[in-house]
Amino acid sequence: MNRLARATSPYLLQHADNPVDWWPWSPEAFEEARRRDVPVFLSVGYAACHWCHVMAHESFEDEELARYLNERFVAVKVDREERPDVDAVYMEAVQAATGQGGWPMTVFLTPEGRPFYFGTYFPPAPRHGMPSFRQVLEGVEAAWRDRRGEVADVASRITDDLASRAISGAGAQPPGEEEAGAALLGLTREFDARYGGFGGAPKFPPPMVLEFLLRHHARTGSQGALQMVEATCEAMARGGIYDQLGGGFARYSVDAEWTVPHFEKMLYDNAQLCRVYAHLWRATGSELGRRVALETADFLVRELGTTQGGFASALDADSEDGEGRHREGAYYVWTPAQLAEALGDEDAEAAAERYGVTAEGTFEEGASVLQLPDDAPPLDAGRADSLRARLLAARSARPRPARDEKVVAAWNGLAVAALAEAGAYFERPDLVRAAERAARLVAEVHTDARGRLVRTSRDGEAGASAGVLEDYGDVAEGYLVLYAVTGDAGWWERAGSLLETVLTRFGGEEGTLFDTADDAEALIRRPQDPTDGATPSGWNAAAAALLSYAAYTGSERHRNAAEQALGILRPLAARAPRFLGWGLSAAEAVLDGPREVAVVGPHDASATARLHRTALLTTAPGAVVAAGEPGGEAAVPLLADRPLLDGQPAAYVCRGFVCARPTTDTEELVQQLEPSVDGA
Repeated sequence: MNRLARATSPYLLQHADNPVDWWPWSPEAFEEARRRDVPVFLSVGYAACHWCHVMAHESFEDEELARYLNERFVAVKVDREERPDVDAVYMEAVQAATGQGGWPMTVFLTPEGRPFYFGTYFPPAPRHGMPSFRQVLEGVEAAWRDRRGEVADVASRITDDLASRAISGAGAQPPGEEEAGAALLGLTREFDARYGGFGGAPKFPPPMVLEFLLRHHARTGSQGALQMVEATCEAMARGGIYDQLGGGFARYSVDAEWTVPHFEKMLYDNAQLCRVYAHLWRATGSELGRRVALETADFLVRELGTTQGGFASALDADSEDGEGRHREGAYYVWTPAQLAEALGDEDAEAAAERYGVTAEGTFEEGASVLQLPDDAPPLDAGRADSLRARLLAARSARPRPARDEKVVAAWNGLAVAALAEAGAYFERPDLVRAAERAARLVAEVHTDARGRLVRTSRDGEAGASAGVLEDYGDVAEGYLVLYAVTGDAGWWERAGSLLETVLTRFGGEEGTLFDTADDAEALIRRPQDPTDGATPSGWNAAAAALLSYAAYTGSERHRNAAEQALGILRPLAARAPRFLGWGLSAAEAVLDGPREVAVVGPHDASATARLHRTALLTTAPGAVVAAGEPGGEAAVPLLADRPLLDGQPAAYVCRGFVCARPTTDTEELVQQLEPSVDGA
């Protein structure tokens, strides 16, 4: 057993029994490389990564190869989800050198941490034009031994190039009408009008882009924006990327039609998509939006909820197939024979038609991924529910995919926001309670004595990695949404504390932001990136949370910081809107105000609850909602000096520096929150 046996990361623990003498990322590992005068072999992956498992089995479990690796290198294993800063820095180097990247990520470093050779997956034997992993090791070792000066030059050039990529300044103004229109046009060009979504295979769910389009539609009335959302949401919900039995979305589709997914299920995807489908229902009354939002919320709580109240990171793509083989998708796919075994012949035929299961199959070895084809014959709702329940019960007897038990602060912040909103919209207090439990875990376990965030925990024990900017931005967002739903000012206060750290520790000159704090471990470059990936970038997450907090408080400091940070998006909006969805969503909120809604009234009064719910259901981009008792000293500035109206609960709507007249009527409140109303 190697040094990873003491790790909190499930991914590192998967490698604890390898014959490779792994080190976790640490100063001691690099000191060992200096002492022995050998290169560092850095391997980065994550627990739900299929090809990471493949390379581990093929190479890292091989005794002879491990012996060679141990003799000539110091091997360092990193969980990219635990150390996104390390991953970001070296992934940027891999992409710059090779034009592509991915996981497992393979990088060879000098003992000073400077990269000089890169790759991703390497097979155990040469194939498809790729060298074997052993050949790569031998080539790197020979270069280190015989061409040290060349290696040093390459490492120096790469490090200098990375250092030169620092963003020198953001901008004074966030994207405006022109940039929002250009982003919409760019998305229209990349939209797949036949199958929904953007681009081709592999096709990823685009929750942040869909959020931007929903906000743009709400503010401008653009039907084109709404149509792209509706088409994409329906196609994904009907496709194999969505678990038709248990709810929840897979990571991506290997095809453009959403048919065959890469089966791993990630917390961050499902939290964001739960919120998008809830917002689709909020905007249109879509029954599909309501169903998928609730099924996904239930999936989060049922499948990813931990004993301590947080949410685990992911479910693996692979599981045993019943014959002792570990295979991708084994838990989810069906053959006609398996349907018959679970349902009997008559119901199996109905299920095959409903879910698109054929003799030829849509996946491997004649198995099919369940879908909801739009041309399937209609089925009585009661019978459809029965088929689904019986298939789900039969599936639950199969060997389950492994779960990555790691709790990540940022992703739990996304889940808190999604569950709080879903609970409020659909009158499911159990979902709000689940959001509160997760928020408490982050507040108690992931927050140290200084008020600083810790990136991960496992089994209620905090990990060693410091929180990065996305943790602060997403957790603050979750806290603010939870405050809007519950009225518990403690969550608003916690968000303010986190955002103070953002302003004092993560900011640079002219509105720039960094992914790591100024007192974090120094890497070869301090990472920063305003573009969104599978989750909102730390940059955009922080900007959006700062903007909301400013709306609650009237703080010019927070507002200016948000607008300056969003300024970097102005020149990018037309060129790369698919990778700026959350930043563009925040820019839509700036363009609309955002609206500020204060609801005052006794907590247990039905009139207060009606006004509060009406405010939460507004589609006005980025609107903030505060609800509290009248009188006394308000903890949240937005509630200050807001009396009852003729003794009745009342709502106050403001935008900028102008407020509408207070109202006790929900219909009038709806009208005041319409995009065409300026708040005057």
